[in-house]
Amino acid sequence: MRIVVVVAQSSLAVRRYIEETGLPFDILIDETRDVARSYGVWHAWGLDAYNIARPALFLIDGSSAICYSFVASRQTEFPSHEVIMGAISSMLNAQ
Repeated sequence: MRIVVVVAQSSLAVRRYIEETGLPFDILIDETRDVARSYGVWHAWGLDAYNIARPALFLIDGSSAICYSFVASRQTEFPSHEVIMGAISSMLNAQ
């Protein structure tokens, strides 16, 4: 399994974060928000954000099928660690 994270932020901010944390996975930077738009998670205006992607998680298998998806309705919402790990386990067991 390969983990790739897509973030809709500036490369400078992301690069600084990666250097500070040493993340063990690839990060793709979506400064233009094209990927966020493609997955339907970008929004121009919201009560808690401007020109940003909603927190979202998509687990995509080797055949490019989305096995799990979560799209938040607000910036502070995200699935728990247990939910994410359960979805990953289900995806791996289905292969």
